[in-house]
Amino acid sequence: MNTEAYMNEGYAGCCEVQITDNSLRVTYPMIVMYPTDVPEQADRLGQYPLEVARDAAPREGKFRLVLMSHGTGGSPFVYGSLARHLARSGFIVGLPEHPHNNRNDNSWEGTVPNLTYRPRHLRMAADWFFEDERFKGLIRPGSFSVIGHSMGGYTALAAAGGIPTSFPNESPNGKQQQINVPLDSRIQSLILLAPASVWFRNEGALSGVRLPILMLDAERDPYTPPFHAQIILNGVAEPRMIHYRTVENAGHFSFLSPFPAAMISPAFPPSQDPPGFDRVQFHEALKTEVVQFLLTYD
Repeated sequence: MNTEAYMNEGYAGCCEVQITDNSLRVTYPMIVMYPTDVPEQADRLGQYPLEVARDAAPREGKFRLVLMSHGTGGSPFVYGSLARHLARSGFIVGLPEHPHNNRNDNSWEGTVPNLTYRPRHLRMAADWFFEDERFKGLIRPGSFSVIGHSMGGYTALAAAGGIPTSFPNESPNGKQQQINVPLDSRIQSLILLAPASVWFRNEGALSGVRLPILMLDAERDPYTPPFHAQIILNGVAEPRMIHYRTVENAGHFSFLSPFPAAMISPAFPPSQDPPGFDRVQFHEALKTEVVQFLLTYD
């Protein structure tokens, strides 16, 4: 590994591509951030002001691929600051928008199709990088890592060998069913942020997940409280491969990029943190922790 290529922070390029799932007749967007030698300029990622080099030529070299999976009803935009830091640090990052489970269309929330297709669309995003003429020569072959927040944690675990089971209310027939998710053996490591894990409640559901995991949950999280992390710790074959800690005084949404001041309001829960929690300061530490973990298992 060329450590210098990763640790010397440079510029982040940014582009948006489209991925088509022909079986569903759906096309979904993916934001791509990557190392570049082109200076960044003031830009926007959704409603986030962010300095990037829009559509710049990628830097020459070989880089690790990282995919980021957003939460239910969420958006890839809310992880932009972490994705840009990874790109500046020498990673290529893909942030797909999960069809029918995003902020614009959340019609699949709480359904078997959502449990089935989320991991599939993560795999398709990885396939795109290994096949695209612009990026395939820049990706270190054979492996990638996944960062998943909330429902993105479910997605990462399912793609990495977990065997999920739906709840009765998620099926039209009112019965639980095992979800068939093919293992993506290219996944090298996982970073789970406040992961949602209840679909892996059955014994043996996570015994096939055998890779390094960085798992952070939040002390004051009403959506994925501590038992979600315990399901993972008790379910994987090698719990010693999990680096786990609880972020003191954090909430479920504290893992999202700090919002612009105009968006911070009690009426917009994703912008809110428990009293006394400094999201900006936390994210500076989170960026470093994520990069160090990825480099450790490079």
